[in-house]
Amino acid sequence: MKLIARLPQMVLGFALAYAGVGHLTTSRVEFQAQVPSVFAEYADFVVLASGVVEIALGVGLIALWKYRVQIGWLVGFFFVAVFWGNISQYVNGVDAFGLDTDTKRLVRLFFQPLLVMWALGSTGAWSAWRRK
Repeated sequence: MKLIARLPQMVLGFALAYAGVGHLTTSRVEFQAQVPSVFAEYADFVVLASGVVEIALGVGLIALWKYRVQIGWLVGFFFVAVFWGNISQYVNGVDAFGLDTDTKRLVRLFFQPLLVMWALGSTGAWSAWRRK
């Protein structure tokens, strides 16, 4: 398959890996602000664990082309799972990553479904499911 067809998947992979590294390093505190309050006691662990998962998924999207459909589903499910943190940030009015107003936090919520669609579309996961 040509590089141009792989580009959306690879861009998503690099973005996930980059965000994952941020979980482990420079953006750790900001990511902790997005952890739902029921997990507040374990916020650092949640951030570190999700960072490792993001790095693994990102590398998978970049390097494991043979498994792109399966990884696409995993990334889509991951984006759904972490959506709870985005909702928590909005509901609790937590400032992080420049989302310092209710309007900005609300608008952010509408981008999560786009990420899911990107994961499923760029990997062929959605198309593979529709063919079944």
